[in-house]
Amino acid sequence: MTGRVTKAVIPAAGLGTRFLPATKSQPKEMLPIVDKPSIQYVVEEAVAAGLTDILVITGRGKRAIEDHFDRNFELEHYLEQAGKRDLLKEVQAVTEMADIHYIRQRDPLGLGHAVGVAREHVGDEPFAVLLGDDIMVDDAALLRSMLDAHAREGGSVLALMELPREEISAYGCAEAELASDDLYRIRSIVEKPRPEDAPSNLAVIGRYVFTPGIFDALDRIEPGVGGELQLTDAIGLLLDREPVFGRAFVHGRYDIGQKLDFLRANIELALGRPDLGPQLAELLTEIVHERLRPAP
Repeated sequence: MTGRVTKAVIPAAGLGTRFLPATKSQPKEMLPIVDKPSIQYVVEEAVAAGLTDILVITGRGKRAIEDHFDRNFELEHYLEQAGKRDLLKEVQAVTEMADIHYIRQRDPLGLGHAVGVAREHVGDEPFAVLLGDDIMVDDAALLRSMLDAHAREGGSVLALMELPREEISAYGCAEAELASDDLYRIRSIVEKPRPEDAPSNLAVIGRYVFTPGIFDALDRIEPGVGGELQLTDAIGLLLDREPVFGRAFVHGRYDIGQKLDFLRANIELALGRPDLGPQLAELLTEIVHERLRPAP
């Protein structure tokens, strides 16, 4: 069964070891990009694309995510009494933007297992998967184009980005042929290949639109790279039964699972804000000049 996509799944059960010790006692998804936790950007993207039924796959120590999207009556009362209406509206908007559900991935068995946990909630419907480490600042243009491609073609759709060969070993890699404009037909897919073994330089980035057929494929996979149940391996099995497409994109992505890109996201998004941008630009200029100044 295929049709209009209404549901989004956001896996958020990872331990965030690359950001220790900051993530020792708080979810990595709650680390702020300027003044919003990173997972809020992902939820806002889903909502902007018309997906307001959202399932977040969590794990132990992730309660702060649920609290963030829940009401906080004491805070709202304080803001109202203090006359801080703009902040009150902003806080209330977070709780009202979508119908958000939560389920735990009890065992850290990989991304494939995390997506499989969503089966009961999704049912026999197509759905989107948005990975929290990839922040898209594009007004949901990529996700909407993937939903449109699914509606037109009927198959699953993956987000693809051309990367240098030396970086491909950190991603799923797709062998694909151009079908029309920037829509590809996927022929094969492999998880984290060595650069010399990669079938292309097309990396699979953290946005997917799946038919429900992915769940049967997930049931059939064995532990793969890293001893985990890899979503990429399930996509490979799905290819044997139905078409899978890829939507290529270039701009708008921050890989905030990497420290440098996390910092870049904070700087660039802050520079784009009228309340912060001018002062931050001056500050960065001062820092650069100070760093380049010859030592006495």
